[in-house]
Amino acid sequence: MRDKLLKLRAELQAADETAQGSAAIVELDQSKVGRLSRMDAIQAQAMAKASSQRRDEMLQRITAALKRIDDGEYGLCLKCEEPINPKRLEFDPTVLLCIDCASKTEND
Repeated sequence: MRDKLLKLRAELQAADETAQGSAAIVELDQSKVGRLSRMDAIQAQAMAKASSQRRDEMLQRITAALKRIDDGEYGLCLKCEEPINPKRLEFDPTVLLCIDCASKTEND
């Protein structure tokens, strides 16, 4: 699982480097860019910022999962301390809760 997490982290970091230009400040000078083009650029900028924020959150989750591996706590539910189903971890290797505790949390 460590290799999968490291690969995922490398992919997210590469995507973050590629997307850096998309979140650049949009010029407001109408003589250079038309109003609709500027609106499109602002929308693209907002989408790029949201994507960057999601990547940052996922990177934090990956770092936490790697720490849990190092500490010998990976794969244990944070609430009930029971093992998390390996299929659930395969789907999302950063998951913190077993399916039962996650369901209870969503219903609360």
